[in-house]
Amino acid sequence: MDLWLVWLIVAGLLVLAEMLTLTFYLLWLGTGALAAMIVDFIVPGAWVAEVVVGCVVALLLTVFTKPLTRRLVKAKGFKDAVDELIGKEGMVIEEISAGQRGIVKVGGELWSAESEEILKKGETVVVVERGSALLQVAKRGG
Repeated sequence: MDLWLVWLIVAGLLVLAEMLTLTFYLLWLGTGALAAMIVDFIVPGAWVAEVVVGCVVALLLTVFTKPLTRRLVKAKGFKDAVDELIGKEGMVIEEISAGQRGIVKVGGELWSAESEEILKKGETVVVVERGSALLQVAKRGG
């Protein structure tokens, strides 16, 4: 298999993964892989140069677009959909013991959750805080 095709597949997978995460980091890595593919077209077999160019492109994009993405996140009216979970009610799907994780359903989605109290399956809870993939929940009204 030609190396340019490998770079194209890697770029495609990274861009696909980016669509699932929306972090921009994987997009920049995918762009670096595309730059490496272009180098392979120009100088076939120079895999060291391809790797270096791909890494430099991804690094430059990450460094120079960070202020832009930070500004977009702080822009008026921007709301992360996950932040809107705070205050919403959900239902315990898998029991949560104090200090242990369980599963809750909030807004039609399943989330890993922790609580400072024991929560039984079927109880209604309120989201009080969120991490990247973990919710802190409490009994409704408690």
